[in-house]
Amino acid sequence: MLSSCCELNRLLPPGGPGEVGELVAQLQLGARSAPNAELPYVVLNMVSTVDGRATVGGRSGPISDSPDRALFHALREAVDGVLVGAGTVRAERYGRIVPDAERRARRRARGLSEEPLACIVSGRLDLDGGLPLLADPHAHVAILTPSQASLPPTGAQVEYVRAERAGRLDLGAALAELRRRFAIRTLLCEGGPHLIYELLAEGLAGELFLTLSPLLAGDEPSGASALRILAGGEFDPPAELELLGVLAGGSSLFLRYGAPAAARVSRETIESSSLAR
Repeated sequence: MLSSCCELNRLLPPGGPGEVGELVAQLQLGARSAPNAELPYVVLNMVSTVDGRATVGGRSGPISDSPDRALFHALREAVDGVLVGAGTVRAERYGRIVPDAERRARRRARGLSEEPLACIVSGRLDLDGGLPLLADPHAHVAILTPSQASLPPTGAQVEYVRAERAGRLDLGAALAELRRRFAIRTLLCEGGPHLIYELLAEGLAGELFLTLSPLLAGDEPSGASALRILAGGEFDPPAELELLGVLAGGSSLFLRYGAPAAARVSRETIESSSLAR
């Protein structure tokens, strides 16, 4: 099973995506201790090519395959909330979190709400109301922001979690409010790389699911640095993960790691990155 680090299984059994959902449900996300009892248990989920690229053409879709998408949706099916940065919402054109009626029914059968709460981290509220997620009248969205501003009216039900520290979002305080106000016990973070970095740097993440896609993408065409699953600075020393399990689907590998309590940020990062602003 995925919880056993010595065993390798196929991700997609003959029963298909429904069975993948059952497999993820058996993992009991959040059964491990959260870094803080007042916070949700945060699960990170990212995909990377073998040579370390997190996107191609600015999006993660081109490096994802059918088994990865099955796990992606199964994780969404198992949690109380889905957390994502505003840049990723814009780049990936996020829509309704669980659009499939059968998946929503399985959530209800497990005692969960019909859909996870969609949680967007946005410092400047630079979000177009025409984005599919914000335009969908079925969507329930919480925006985590240090700003006191609000978006123009949207089709979605939008609420705000305002937490400010030194002009930036106080991520820990915002997550605590998600737990207290919306009963978010398990929270799935789908990126982007800057948000993943900050969650690890602040010791707010419990575990990481990493899909290793069987692709080699090379450098960005412009010669710019290619986006990886982490961005924003360096950990010194590198953060150490604990391998919890391995799965295979097709030629993709699915790795489950326990996250460190906190990752120490290098002096250069402290002096120059947005973490210090």
